[in-house]
Amino acid sequence: MSPDGPRILVVDDEPNIRTTFSRALDLEGFAVRTAEDAGTALEAVDEFKPDLVLLDLRLPDQDGLWVLEQLATLDEAPPVIMMSGHGTLESAIKATRLGALDFLEKPVQIDRLLITVRNVLKLDELDKQVSVLRRSVVRRHGMVGDSPALHRVIEAIRRAAPTQARVLITGESGVGKELVARAIHDLSRRAAGPFNKLNCAAIPENLVESELFGHERGAFTGAERRRLGRFERADGGTLFLDEIGEMPLSLQARLLRVLQEGELERVGGSTVIPVDVRVIAATNRDLSEEIAAGRFREDLYYRLAVLPIAVPPLRSRLSDVPALATALLSGACTQHDLPPIEWTDEALRALQRHDWPGNVRELGNLVDRLAILSRDALIRGDDVRTALPGAAPLLGPSIPEEGALYELLESFERRIIEDRIARFDGNMTQAATDLGLERSHLYKKVKRLGIRRED
Repeated sequence: MSPDGPRILVVDDEPNIRTTFSRALDLEGFAVRTAEDAGTALEAVDEFKPDLVLLDLRLPDQDGLWVLEQLATLDEAPPVIMMSGHGTLESAIKATRLGALDFLEKPVQIDRLLITVRNVLKLDELDKQVSVLRRSVVRRHGMVGDSPALHRVIEAIRRAAPTQARVLITGESGVGKELVARAIHDLSRRAAGPFNKLNCAAIPENLVESELFGHERGAFTGAERRRLGRFERADGGTLFLDEIGEMPLSLQARLLRVLQEGELERVGGSTVIPVDVRVIAATNRDLSEEIAAGRFREDLYYRLAVLPIAVPPLRSRLSDVPALATALLSGACTQHDLPPIEWTDEALRALQRHDWPGNVRELGNLVDRLAILSRDALIRGDDVRTALPGAAPLLGPSIPEEGALYELLESFERRIIEDRIARFDGNMTQAATDLGLERSHLYKKVKRLGIRRED
C-alpha cells in the first residue's frame, strides 16, 4: 500500500460511475485510478499496482470475467470486487471461483461500496498474514504440509491472533503447541510486547506461585530481594502457560482471580498491581477428565478455553511428513554447517510408514541424527529404518572400561533421567511417573546429579 493510502483501480465503461466512485474513495483517503475497458485496465494494473480492483462485469472490449482470469495469473494478483447491473447468480459463482472476493450489484450505494472495500482490504491483509505465518513456521521447523488437519490449525491461528481472547491449545507432547502459541502472539496486536512462557510441570509446586506472581523480599526463606513474576514480565504481551493441567489445585483459584480482575499481589506483598496480559495455555491432558476427578477447576477451564485449538498428532497427517521432513533436513544442514543433503523417495516412504508417537519433536530429532551421520548427500531408506526407535540403545554402545561402580551408576542414572525429562518435554510429573518415582524424589535426584533444566 502506498503512503497516500491504499490504491484502488476502478474499471467501468460508464464515466459517471468512474467519477462518482473516484470522488467517494478519494474523500476516504484512497489513491484512485480509473479505466474504461479491459485493455486499459490491465495496463493500469501493471503501472499503478493497485491494492484492490473494482471491476465491472461488462466492458466494451472484453468482459470482466476475462480480466479476472488475466489477473489471476499474476504473481501478486490484487484482490477484486466484481460489479454488475446485469448480475446473475451464475456470474457471481463464476467470479468467486475465479478469485473475486465480493460481488456488488448496481446501482451501488456509496456506503455499501466503502464498507465492502474496507472489508476486502482487511481480508486480503489477513491472507497475507497467513502467508507470512506459513513462511515463519517453516523457518522454525514447525507446521509444514498441506493436509486438511494442518489447514484447520492455521485457520484457527488466523482467527485467534487478532483478538484478545484467551486460547487453550491441546494436543499430545511434541505436536508443536508452543509453536502455535508463538504464532498467535506474533500475528497479534501484542507482537511488539514480550512472549513469556512457564512450563507448569517443570517447576516444583512450592515455587510455582512465586514464578507466576512474583514475591517481595523476605516473603519466604531465600527471598533475598523482590522478584517480578511471569505475569508482570509479560505485561503488554502474552503469557504462555504450558502444561496447565499440572498446575496445583491450590493455585488455580488465584490464577482465576488474576484472569477475572486483571490484577495481582506478589507473594508476601499487599500492593495490588494491574497487569495487561493475554494468556495462552496448553496441555496434553484431557481437562474434562481432570475436572471430573477434582484436579482442575471447571470455572478456570472456561476462562482459559475461550478459543480452543486442537493440534493433531503427526500420525493423523502422515501426508505432511515428506514436506515436513524436507524442511527439517534443510534446517538441520544449516544449523550443523553441513552441505546440502536430500532424501531418496524410499527414505520418505519409510518415514511415512512410522506412526511417530513422539510427533514432530521425534521426527526432528531423527532428522538431526540422520543429517549428522549421513555418509554423503543422500539419506536412503535403509538409513531411516536403521535410525528408527529400537536401533540405538539408550545407554550407548559399550560400558566404559574404567571407573568406580558408583561413578558408572551415577553416570547412567543421570543419562536415564535426562532422557526421560527430554522425552516428556520437561514435564516432571510424567517423567517421574514413567520412572516409577515420586515427583519430589525426582527433583532431589535432579539436584543431586546436577542436571540442568529449562523452565
